[in-house]
Amino acid sequence: MNHKPSSSPIPTLIPLVVGMIAISFAPILVRYSGAPVSVQGMYRMLFTVLLMLPFGMRQLRATASISRKDWGLLGLAGFFLALHFLLWMASLTYTSIASSTIILTLEPVFVMIGAYFVFRDRIGKLPLLGLALALAGAFVVGSGDFRISGEAFKGDMLSFVGMLAVVVNMLLAKVILRRVSSYLYSLIVFAIAFVCFTIYNAALGINVVDYVPREWLIFVLLAIVPTVLGHMIFNWLLQYVSPTTISMSVLAEPVGASLLGLMLFGEMLTTSQLIGGAFIIAGLLLYMRTESAAAAATAEKAEAA
Repeated sequence: MNHKPSSSPIPTLIPLVVGMIAISFAPILVRYSGAPVSVQGMYRMLFTVLLMLPFGMRQLRATASISRKDWGLLGLAGFFLALHFLLWMASLTYTSIASSTIILTLEPVFVMIGAYFVFRDRIGKLPLLGLALALAGAFVVGSGDFRISGEAFKGDMLSFVGMLAVVVNMLLAKVILRRVSSYLYSLIVFAIAFVCFTIYNAALGINVVDYVPREWLIFVLLAIVPTVLGHMIFNWLLQYVSPTTISMSVLAEPVGASLLGLMLFGEMLTTSQLIGGAFIIAGLLLYMRTESAAAAATAEKAEAA
């Protein structure tokens, strides 16, 4: 069964922008919460699944047609998504919001490498230059934090490993979405991630019940804003655009998150963060411009044929 549509029903730029804005709120909400990150992650996934269920009950019938192989891939995708959330949210304990989110911008580089080996996706010289600029910017930020303190560098490393986990998740998604609808994929993967967090918390004896109303509100907002309006939209977009394009759009997250961190927590940007951020924005603009031009050229050829 092939669920991959031929073209998006709306311009892909619109959901891309919505997703970029939504995920920028994730580090702010995580920082506001006093609960362990594994508890935040568990309820983030649980409330996301509960929000999605009423709108996708009919699609649950399609689970019977999912092959054993795809169930295995879905399990891996859910595990790596949970690992990403756990490590990245933990990084915010040690390093700044700006640095943690900027380190995530290495994602497209590794997605590009993975997509080349898995899907044989190729990339032009100008998009490659954009990736190189983004990589250089992330390196500048990381080197600046290493000079500041070992704790900050530890946070950067947690963010880095968390980034690798989401790269694996994204590549698995691209494979699975050829045969499973994006809504059903998101619902199952979020549910599996919830199970992973539940097992983790139970194994370590972490309290998952006694929290004040403010914490429960944060858990719900983590589900609605960065997950449903962020990750779920990106999962849907994978039907129409490449994994590298999605991961490049995530480069906008450090900009929004850093500005919010400055306004809400007074986290001033360092020189290395400003320089690195400038490289990242330049790389993002270059990549998105060349990708858009390539997509337009491909569409014109298809119409001419």
